[in-house]
Amino acid sequence: MVQVKQIQNKDLQNVEHSSLFTTLKDVVPKSVLTNKNKAKTWVYGYDSKYDFIVISKTGEIGEVIIIQGLRIALPLAPKHCVQRHKKATEQYWERQEIPKALDKIQSIFKWNEMATEFKQRWVDYVETEFDRRDEGHWFMSNGKPTYLTGSHYMYLQWTSIDVGYPDFREANRLLFIFWEACKADKRSFGMIYLKIRRSGFSFMSSSECVNTGTLAKDARVGILSKTGGDAKKMFTDKVVPINSRLPFFFKPIMDGMDKPKTELAFRIPASKITKKNMFDSNDDELYGLDTTIDWKNTDDNSYDGEKLLLLVHDESGKWIKPNNILNNWRVTKTCLRLGSKIIGKCMMGSTSNALSKGGGNFKNLYSDSNVIERNSNGQTKSGLYSLFVPMEWNMEGFIDRYGMPVFEIPELPVLGIDGEMITQGAINYWQNEVDSLKNDADALNEYYRQFPRTESHAFRDESKQSIFNLTKIYQQIDYNDSLIMAHHLTRGSMSWKNGIKDSEVIFTPNNRGRFYIGWTPEKSLQNRVLVKNGVKFPGNDHIGAFGCDSYDISGVVGGGGSNGALHGKTMFHMDNAPTNTFFLEYIARPQTAEMFFEDVLMACVFYGMPILIENNKPRLLYHFKNRGYRGFCMNRPDKHYNKLSKTEKELGGIPNSSEDVKQSHASAIESYIDTHIGMKSAEEMGECIFTRTLEDWAKFDISNRTNFDASISSGLAIMATQRHLYIPKQNVSKIKINFARYSNKGTISEIIR
Repeated sequence: MVQVKQIQNKDLQNVEHSSLFTTLKDVVPKSVLTNKNKAKTWVYGYDSKYDFIVISKTGEIGEVIIIQGLRIALPLAPKHCVQRHKKATEQYWERQEIPKALDKIQSIFKWNEMATEFKQRWVDYVETEFDRRDEGHWFMSNGKPTYLTGSHYMYLQWTSIDVGYPDFREANRLLFIFWEACKADKRSFGMIYLKIRRSGFSFMSSSECVNTGTLAKDARVGILSKTGGDAKKMFTDKVVPINSRLPFFFKPIMDGMDKPKTELAFRIPASKITKKNMFDSNDDELYGLDTTIDWKNTDDNSYDGEKLLLLVHDESGKWIKPNNILNNWRVTKTCLRLGSKIIGKCMMGSTSNALSKGGGNFKNLYSDSNVIERNSNGQTKSGLYSLFVPMEWNMEGFIDRYGMPVFEIPELPVLGIDGEMITQGAINYWQNEVDSLKNDADALNEYYRQFPRTESHAFRDESKQSIFNLTKIYQQIDYNDSLIMAHHLTRGSMSWKNGIKDSEVIFTPNNRGRFYIGWTPEKSLQNRVLVKNGVKFPGNDHIGAFGCDSYDISGVVGGGGSNGALHGKTMFHMDNAPTNTFFLEYIARPQTAEMFFEDVLMACVFYGMPILIENNKPRLLYHFKNRGYRGFCMNRPDKHYNKLSKTEKELGGIPNSSEDVKQSHASAIESYIDTHIGMKSAEEMGECIFTRTLEDWAKFDISNRTNFDASISSGLAIMATQRHLYIPKQNVSKIKINFARYSNKGTISEIIR
């Protein structure tokens, strides 16, 4: 068991460490890059030609990186960066104290009263700070030029927090770069950040509230959290103090109290002081402007009908009363746009509660924010962009003085950012905590949610909600997370050759396909269909079978409805194919039910395998029969043919209303999990690569099966490949033969009565 864990963790390290961000090569031809940089013609925002987001405001770009699917063009590094020391090992972020002469000035009015010589002495310093706020800042870290966005610079240099001023962390640098890309991209409504506990997000987002609010004119910045009390506390304990401690040249002129409880109201933002305007003091500019920062109680209709420049959404994965973050986002999203134009951004971040306590809705919103999956308008389903930073990148106590994480046990102690020596790696520490909680499932899952290494960890549910072995399910999910899924899983579509139905089925890899496939049969096993008396039968019924949870209606009011689900699974056999393994997963709801029916039919034909379908929604069964494929539809295995109803004989299928069937179905999944999922031995892991199905098993509720499409179809697939177990025993007639008994006392035998 220990050896398996080590292998798994090593794989996790390799995957996660490399995938946090990657530098792309040769995205732009060198000649084009040189010419456009020379002319300074790169424009801040999304560049459709090269499919990246330019976050440079200088007209020049340098490296192009990708963070969780988002391609970002960074500014061009200057020839000379700020450095605290000539020696590379002594180069790291160091906040600069404001000059004492300027620290004494509390407002722009006081500045205007200062002597000309004083202003001339300090105007360059002030102007540089405004430039860094706008364009960002470069500094040398351990011999490497390192870029900070303007927002990140404001956070590190000018944001006072509970422990003084923030530390520089590489994880936060990447978060701010990602956030800048969200702001620059006209297609994006902002970001949804899946975080670890104590990552500093509340202070970072509070800093952004102040940064945005003190720059804008006639604008509004809003704050929401898991409760109204939490939003108020964030406002009074973080936003207000950060604003009050800004240097005078960034501090706007305010209405009302210095420490308000509900709203920061700025009559005028701080004007940018430059050499040209440093002597100006136009009092007329003090009127007619309105910029505010406030908070609202937690409600589905918070900020409904209002226009927002920035919405900070803290602890959105913990909404309980109300618990539907999805409803709130549908409403507040409209506050960030005018028609099709996005005029504001949302900065959302949270750890996740248990799925049954608000985390499920947050998970759905996060899943709907994948930048890889966009509609025809170039937007994600939610409009947000998702970002996840694994625990090991941002764990307190494991960050060196360069802001880099210490993943594994170092050969020699490493000086940490807090001045303490680091002797242990973040991953090793995390694994020790996990091992100590292995006998307490709920405590372990809570720790996973607080300090996730994978997205699956972040959305762990409470163990009491599952009837199956969660330990094994999560072992398998963790193992799957360690794999490079592109090597094991292919997404694609099924189609009839040349568009001719009932001919030959072709599988084509396609990133938008509805099928996820782990095994494709060799050519000789594909499309094996037998014809008997005009009826088509599967030619590979000895290799495997399908299970299906169907639906009959194409659409429902409101556009909802459950998904159709299809699973393929092999059994023990002697052909060249895996055994006792799920090889296909399909969980989708195409535009019409007929499209779903045809997808299912094509899968059965392509693999030449039968299918077990719930018969309470019979249209799929009729689809098979009418096309001549009745021989593919299995009869319920728990009854002899002569005991089937007329409809069951006509169509096949198995009812979902029978308690015996429900119990057999759940038992089939339970047995499969215990035997084939998670750690099977000290060195062998299960082979179920379909994480969506595993997660569905983890949540499965036998008393309310409606929402568990994947569990229904996968359980039916298991039953179909184990159909021999459900064959009812023949009722053997036990005829009692009573032989006559005789008494042989005397000369004549007499029957004993």
